[in-house]
Amino acid sequence: MYRSQQRGRHSTIDTQDMEGKIRKKYGRLAPFLDEKLRRLMAASEAWALGYGGIALVSRATGLSIPTIRTGLAELEDPDTIIGDRIRRPGAGRKPLVETDPTWLADLDALIEPATRGDPECPLRWTSKSREKLARELQADGHPISPSTVAALLPDQGYSLQSPRKIHEGSVDHPDRDDQFPWIHDQTRAFQEAGQPVISVDTKKKELVGNFRQAGREWHPQKSPPTVNVYDFPDRAEGKASPYGVYDVTTHNALVNVGTRHDTAEFALASIRRWWDLIGQHQYPEATALYVTADGGGSNGYRPRLFKAESQAFANETGLTIHVSHFPPGTSKWNAIEHELFSAISINWRGRPLETFETVVQCIGHTRTRKGGTVQAELDEHTYETGRKVDDATFHALHIERYPFHGEWNDIIKPDSQT
Repeated sequence: MYRSQQRGRHSTIDTQDMEGKIRKKYGRLAPFLDEKLRRLMAASEAWALGYGGIALVSRATGLSIPTIRTGLAELEDPDTIIGDRIRRPGAGRKPLVETDPTWLADLDALIEPATRGDPECPLRWTSKSREKLARELQADGHPISPSTVAALLPDQGYSLQSPRKIHEGSVDHPDRDDQFPWIHDQTRAFQEAGQPVISVDTKKKELVGNFRQAGREWHPQKSPPTVNVYDFPDRAEGKASPYGVYDVTTHNALVNVGTRHDTAEFALASIRRWWDLIGQHQYPEATALYVTADGGGSNGYRPRLFKAESQAFANETGLTIHVSHFPPGTSKWNAIEHELFSAISINWRGRPLETFETVVQCIGHTRTRKGGTVQAELDEHTYETGRKVDDATFHALHIERYPFHGEWNDIIKPDSQT
């Protein structure tokens, strides 16, 4: 009926011009229309154009020809429009969970292959992007697109998440948790006695050169700093090893930036440098030094060289060195980690560490979390690796073990006190 009435109403139409006008009109109104109103608008345009109008409007709006024909039928007989409903009851595409009931189980097997599916699943060792998930589901016979996967995953209780650091290594020692209050009580006792307390550790090593650093900083628009595409170590000036000494009482710190290896000798050289430049002036009456350190690395509780170098430092200064190590796997509780190192990382984020001088300058312009100053020094001395302390030398050290976990807590006295 529609075609017979409208055929010939417009014998000639500048289809390209008309299509462009309808596209513009529809584009302006579409964001404010629901599905039913878009359908009726398109049908009204097609009715006004007459013969060929349905195809033209379909091209201009992107709506399908059957949709426009449905709208024309609704315009001719408004009684077919059901109240405020956009679609008839039961109309529209059926949910995927109804038409493809096995897709969810297959999706679970892809996302959690270790516990729910085949450990040889093709996505076991790849990133589980929506594109890869859709591709694997399609290979299993599920007609699903990446956008549909992204839309349906939240409904099934999935969300994008990054790994969370909770496993701390060897944490099953029965006295592990007791070491923390021990360190706290020792710290308070030394502070009340006016003796220095320092937290020490080596920050993550950094490639020095025109390499990308995580983070962003302000620059003129469209003028970001340019860096090397690849972080090849052979293009670097070297690796910076920032060893930090954080004064727990004053919140000030010294960072000794090494250019070579991170050894126990380097660790004690950094502590010695802090004492020479800051410590002895801050604590002129000090007779002892309390050091908190990690359980591993160059300042761990096992390396003999750390204890031998501590003995040499005690002999030079006349200080009695008290050392407490955090249990293995709990280094994040060391004060220097969250009071100093995190502040340094924030301060140089997004800035290429082009030279060792850049590293020193960035660290030196950092403030600790509690407002303390940071002094940075460059240490170009080469510290020999593989140094061993023989049994005779080790047994000659003046080391006393605390009754509570002597392997973690010890005292090293200078020769003058023995």
